[in-house]
Amino acid sequence: MLQLVGEKRISLDQTVEQLLPGVVSGAGNDGRTITVRNLLQHTSGLSDYIHDVFPDPGARTYFANRWRAYEPEELMGLAMRHEPAFRADAGWAYSNTNYVLAGMIIEKITGRTWEQQVHDRVLRPLGLRHTGTPGTRPFLPYPHTANYQQFTVDGPMVDTTIPYRPFDSGADGSMTGTARDLNRFFGALASGQLLKPAELAALQNTVPVPENSGHPEDTRDGLGLFFTPLSCGGGYLGHGGSGFGYVIRAAATVDGRRTVTVSAHSRSADPKTSARQEDALHHLIDHALCRTV
Repeated sequence: MLQLVGEKRISLDQTVEQLLPGVVSGAGNDGRTITVRNLLQHTSGLSDYIHDVFPDPGARTYFANRWRAYEPEELMGLAMRHEPAFRADAGWAYSNTNYVLAGMIIEKITGRTWEQQVHDRVLRPLGLRHTGTPGTRPFLPYPHTANYQQFTVDGPMVDTTIPYRPFDSGADGSMTGTARDLNRFFGALASGQLLKPAELAALQNTVPVPENSGHPEDTRDGLGLFFTPLSCGGGYLGHGGSGFGYVIRAAATVDGRRTVTVSAHSRSADPKTSARQEDALHHLIDHALCRTV
């Protein structure tokens, strides 16, 4: 998206209504007030469709919906049933719906899918041969890790490796890759290999993230990447992903010289255990980037 901004094919201040007429409307949602910047910075206020696809994290919901795939228009229909959490620019809340819209905008502007654009603009130039866009295909390339989810506090760990999220097959999360490829990507992005200086600066222009958002203290959100302070000074740019049975966090120092990817492949139903897991991942990133391990 930011490469398209650098090519003057789109502006961060264009509204969703200008780019996708009529898509964001109903239940108080108004695409005329939401910009591309709002989408990338999660300041749109739009409801996260994930809450409709999986209204609860239980095993019954998972097994009933795990093989289902959705078109972007279907996901937008789900999200548009709900009132926005706040008016655009009046708050912050992570919403996968924002990235679905971003993918739709990319296709509208370029005439090609977001997957094709990612392959042509990022994966191929950087030589990321072990990263792909599975779409609705539920199977992972070998070798791959196994994922395990505990659905109830006293319950067993359930293998959730397959299917691989066909319900989440859009621009908000449908990518697989190796830690090596992730490190290469984040280093290239942070060091300016993928963006012009103006767009890289825009990416790093951040807004505060609420303390109860689950992110480390003093984390701020840019345009697609989070900035988190390091214990040794400065900070890192990063993003993560999670699903049934896994949590992944990737990060790079702001100059792109040091990178790290950490992951956990079992998730507890106990909120306290999950919080400790998140803290451990953050500390691993901090130690690696501060070179204290």
